[in-house]
This record gives sequence, C-alpha cells and structure tokens, in this order.
Amino acid sequence: MDPTQEELEMETTTTSAARIEALREAIDGDAYGPRDPGWDDARGAWNLAVDQRPAAVVLPEGAGDVAAAVRWARDEGLRVAVQGTGHNPIPYGDLSALLLIKTGRMRGAEIDPQERIARVEAGAQWGDVVPRAAEHGLAALSGSSHDVGVVGYTLGGGVSWLARKHGLSAESVRAIELVTADGRQVRATQFEEPELFWALRGGGGNFGVVTAIELELYEEPEIYAGALLFPPERAGEVLRAWRTWADTVPDEVTSIGRYIRVPDLEIAPEPLRGQSFAVIEATFLGPEGEGAELLAPLRALGPAMDTFGMVGPEALLALHMDPPEPVPGLGAGGMLVDLTDEVIDAVDATIGAGTSSPLLTFEFRHLGGALARRGSGALGSLDGAFLTYGAGLVTGPEVVAAITERLGAVHDALAPVAGGRPYMNFTEEEADASAMFEPAAYERLRSVKAAVDPDGLFRGNHEITA
Repeated sequence: MDPTQEELEMETTTTSAARIEALREAIDGDAYGPRDPGWDDARGAWNLAVDQRPAAVVLPEGAGDVAAAVRWARDEGLRVAVQGTGHNPIPYGDLSALLLIKTGRMRGAEIDPQERIARVEAGAQWGDVVPRAAEHGLAALSGSSHDVGVVGYTLGGGVSWLARKHGLSAESVRAIELVTADGRQVRATQFEEPELFWALRGGGGNFGVVTAIELELYEEPEIYAGALLFPPERAGEVLRAWRTWADTVPDEVTSIGRYIRVPDLEIAPEPLRGQSFAVIEATFLGPEGEGAELLAPLRALGPAMDTFGMVGPEALLALHMDPPEPVPGLGAGGMLVDLTDEVIDAVDATIGAGTSSPLLTFEFRHLGGALARRGSGALGSLDGAFLTYGAGLVTGPEVVAAITERLGAVHDALAPVAGGRPYMNFTEEEADASAMFEPAAYERLRSVKAAVDPDGLFRGNHEITA
C-alpha cells in the first residue's frame, strides 16, 4: 500500500521507525517515534495545552542511557532538548528536528545530613527531596509545588520560600553531573570544569544533559508560614498595605501578594473551591513570637482566613496552592522595579472583583535581600523589586484569546513600574535570552557554549547560542 501524503510529510520531519528501534536497543529505557503506541503520553508536557511534536522521545533509566541517546541524536543530525516534568515548554518552539529526552524516570534523591547535601537525579521533583531532607531538620531552596522538577527549576535560577534569606537555588548547587555534546559523562564543580559549572547555575539547559545535581541544604527545621485570605473586593486595600509592609521586613521574610480565583474543580481544595480571594502568603525564618509580631500589621486588616503557624519545610510545597497535577494553562511573568499604589489600583481595575477576569492567579513576589546580592553563578541575582506571574486555565480554544487579552491588559497596567531583566523560569514565551543576563555574563555564557557545544546540539527552552 502506498503511503498517504500525511505519512510522507511525517517521514521528512521525523526519524524512521528502524532508526528509533536502533536507539531502543541501545538503552535500558524506552524510545518512541510518532507511529509508536504510547507516543502521545511520551511527548506530553506538564502544561496540557502545549502540543509537543519532537522527532523522537527517549525516557532514560540512567546516565548511561542519556549518553547513548545524545550520541544517537548527533549521528542522526538531530538536536537535543531535555525535560524533567515539562514545565514551561512553550519557549522551545518547534521540536520537529529535535530528540526530546524526558528524564522523569530518574527520580533518585539521597540526603547526606552530616554534609547537608542532597544528591538528586535529573527527573526528581521537589516532592521527592523536601520531605526526606525535613526528616533531618533540613530545608532545600525548593519550588512552590511538589511536582516542580528540581533540575530545570535550579538551572534557571530558582526562587524559593527561603529566597530572600538564602538566595537563588542555583547558588546552592555544589556539583552537577551531565552528559556533554560528545556523549561524555562529566562532573562540574567549583574546581572541576569551573566555567561549565558557572554557566549551568542560572544559564538553563543549554550546555548538556544534567543527570544529577548536588544541592546545599539549610538548617530550618521549622518555619513560621501561612496565608491570610481576604474577600476579593478588598484586594486593592490589602495589596497596598502588603506593599508598604514589605519595605519594613527583614531578609528572613519572603512573601507574595496575589489574586486567586479557585476553580470549581475536584483538584482544588474543597474549602476554597469556586471562590475568589486576595491573598498574602509569607514565610519567616525565625521563632513564632517574632513572626507573629512581624505579621501583626497585616493581621490587623481582619482576614477572613488565617493559616499561619509553625510548620516543617514540607508544608511549604502546598502553601502556594498550585495545581496538584498537570493542567492546560497559559501564563506570563515579568519584573518590576517598584510597585506603587497607583499601579496596584490599575491592576485591581483590570483583574479584581467585578472584572470577570479569566485569570486564576496573578501574583507579586517580593524580591530583594539575598536575591539582590550578586552570587557566583551565571544569573547570580535578580535585579527587580517584585516578580509577577499570572495564568489562566485553558478549557477550550475560545478561552485562549480571553486569557491573552487580560494578561496584555495587566502588562499595560504595570508598564509604569516594569523593568529589570526578565526571569527565565517565569518567561513562558519565546524570548531573547540575552535580555535575561548582564551583558558581560551573557557573552561569557556564549563563550562557554562555544567551548562545550560548538555545533549547537543542545536547545534550552531559552536558547543561548555560541
């Protein structure tokens, strides 16, 4: 039977079944092409609204599989992209000429309590790491959800609930194991491959396939943390008060002011389901009495719900109330050099009570502290005062336009205080990576790329070229 036109077109942009079978035989894990059963599951991203169509997908079982897959891709003339969980996939763009290595089966996590180090495999999520570290009274600079991938989050910087005290997650890295463009397995530290080590800490997935990472842990057995929830019509008042309060707190406090509209879905917490709130979330690295004293001006506003108390580090994975499983969404983030009352009022008029906003969340993350002090990695610090992020749930094609319009309107409302370098992990569209780094750092990143990947085999979701 002659092939259909669709099959002929597919053959020109993907890899033949026989060549994928050769890859499959060379590894312990699995490999998939577009005609294989299980292809749709294998190629999927965490964001279910994104339709990824790579040339082939590999699900490695370990570093040896990753090395074999990289060598195979070079021989096939394909580039390589890597995903752990598949968060923030849109910036990759067209994947049709790429091998997608998905490291989700590599989820080992080992804690060394004496050295205060976690050794984490490439596909591990924070839910694999944080509870194990907490058993020893230790905390990691983790993401805001249990299913955020440790490696991707950290390579892009990583802003945790401990960030204003301890800095970016990338600055906590002590060693990185990776496969290079020629298929070698190497270890990068401050003393071994130091330029590569520098580039990986904030430069994203542009320099190799990370197979394991070692992270410093911090002695934070208990943290004063929680949320204050207010009726949505009080959002402007509450956010103005939070903004004033944020100027007064020590580096031990990390906080977020946000709008949330909790969907009326089973995945949402039942007490909040179907409701909207203005929310202040915060952590304090200190005793409860001092935390309560710091929080007093915000408590005086009279929240409808107050969840603050002393908790272990594992509780922080649920504090932000992120979706507990993959969802279809559309989001955007940005950096602000300030946040004024006038801008807060403009945002409230755009997405606050009575606006029929389709956004499920819009937040302001307070930066500064250790995040503003230059570190030793490629990113090192964030140069803004507040980081923003907003997103909506894509329930159908017609919703995309509404979410896009509202995100654009918020962008316009924020224009008077917008500025600073974009933050890689919150930039969910294709963007110029050079804008994300200081000029000298970006040129140094390009030099490292030229040294370790001169042919441009690896494609990070925010690409850096030699």
